[in-house]
Amino acid sequence: MPKGLYARSILIIITPMVILQIVIAYVFMERHWQTVTQRLSKSVTADLAAIIDVIESYPQDETYDEITRIAQERLRLNVAILPPDPFPPATAKPFFSILDDVLQEEITKQIGRPFWIDTVGDSNLIEIRIRLEEPQRVLRVYARRSQAYASNSHIFLLWMVGASLFLIVVSILFLRNQIRPIQNLARAAELYGKGRDLPIDFQIRGAREVRQAGQAFLQMRERIDRQITQRTAMLTGVSHDLRTILTRFKLQVALQGDGPETEELQRDIDEMQRMLQGYLDFAKGETGEEIASVRLIDLFERHRNEASLKNCKYTVSCPKNLSIRGRPNALARLVGNLVTNAFRHADTVKVAAIDDGQDVVLWIDDNGAGIPAKNREEVFKPFLRLDEARNQDESGTGLGLPIARDIARLHGGDIKLEDSPLGGLRATIRLPH
Repeated sequence: MPKGLYARSILIIITPMVILQIVIAYVFMERHWQTVTQRLSKSVTADLAAIIDVIESYPQDETYDEITRIAQERLRLNVAILPPDPFPPATAKPFFSILDDVLQEEITKQIGRPFWIDTVGDSNLIEIRIRLEEPQRVLRVYARRSQAYASNSHIFLLWMVGASLFLIVVSILFLRNQIRPIQNLARAAELYGKGRDLPIDFQIRGAREVRQAGQAFLQMRERIDRQITQRTAMLTGVSHDLRTILTRFKLQVALQGDGPETEELQRDIDEMQRMLQGYLDFAKGETGEEIASVRLIDLFERHRNEASLKNCKYTVSCPKNLSIRGRPNALARLVGNLVTNAFRHADTVKVAAIDDGQDVVLWIDDNGAGIPAKNREEVFKPFLRLDEARNQDESGTGLGLPIARDIARLHGGDIKLEDSPLGGLRATIRLPH
């Protein structure tokens, strides 16, 4: 069965139409066509029987001109009396032999003489030869095919098939106009799920149910955007208030001068500030950034210096022109969280990216200690920190991997953790084009 709504709808229209045509054609062929052909053949055979009776019952001259004239003028049959020679060889029986069957049956029933017929030689004529008893001759008759066969019945079939094809084409055109709004709505929902803007020409169209679905989608989109905006605004306000307090702490520490106590307080204040920034970044998720084309090789190469400073072997395998559409800063943060996390726990890191035809796939492999399989899904929970966790960002908030997955899903993708060929952890990122 087709998977698409358009194909299934066309199938729903065409299948009953085809079944109806088959049933009508069968009934017509079985009843009307055969009945008409049988009646016409019976009439021609009756004329032949009458001619044979006249020839055998009444004296005729040697030329048989009178009987030939009567058959030509009154019965529209071309009659000739031939010597008693053997019949010609039997001709090949046509594939569609309704005329042959009916005509043979009628001649056998009404005349009961040896006969030979040919319905194939000339498409417009049929030839019939019947052996006479007295005189010992052969009666040859040429008749138009239309006299014994419903030859114009195909016009009915042509009209039936032609009208059906026309109606199917019209139905497909109207159906396509009804399906297009659903396809546009599905496309808009897909783009929104990938974190992209809706098409400029997107409008709610179509039948009432489709319009209701489109309106519900727009309302849902508006509520989600409003909720994200309110959450970001609230956390921004909280961040501003807390930063004001942290600034006061910094000022008081600075006034107390340098000392072991103040250094410890300063480290705590810096840690609180990093944690606050991490919470804010996780909450807003880079949703306000514009969509642009991002080259993946640029995202990977920017970590080359970081690898040198940390004495890590860093390998990049990525086509130079491979790019995706997304939010540049968010994608940079996504790759940066995972690569920096790998640098922290390993001395060999390998990154790669390919286009598999459906999505863009990124791999980040390292030779570190890895994460137990049972804990690989838990590390994506916000604020969760394991003893051997790989989601320990610099702020110590446990938001490195959650932020990365949040960005991936914002773009319509996801992240999966697996065993790496290097012996450590592999992070697989799938992002749509």
